[in-house]
Amino acid sequence: MPVIHIAAALLHDGAGHLLLVRKQGTAAFMQPGGKIEPGETPCAALLRELDEELGLQASAEACRFLKRIEAPAANEPGHTVRAELFALRWTGAIKVAAEIAEARWVTPDDAVSLSLAPLTRDCVLPLWPCLS
Repeated sequence: MPVIHIAAALLHDGAGHLLLVRKQGTAAFMQPGGKIEPGETPCAALLRELDEELGLQASAEACRFLKRIEAPAANEPGHTVRAELFALRWTGAIKVAAEIAEARWVTPDDAVSLSLAPLTRDCVLPLWPCLS
């Protein structure tokens, strides 16, 4: 099964909310982030994607690597997503841009009522209690 290697953020506000995004033309909410370009570190890829998609300009020092996680891709049938997952606390403004259609700050309880990408549902949300 082909693997899509990405960097993703468990982006939280420190007050019990995490940010989930939904790409244009899709139904599933997921972590912000995106594909790692050749020669790019996972952290650099994450910072680039957060800036492009949400207008969020964080520092590398603010990103804390959590772990590598894997699940079936939500939007690419027959593919696996392998994510380098970082925790990032953010209380500043965000601006939906690029391919993002919607961004929502949700509690983990609210999140389970949404259509979620397998990576978010099965790998990210179970980590949430460790951070809050």
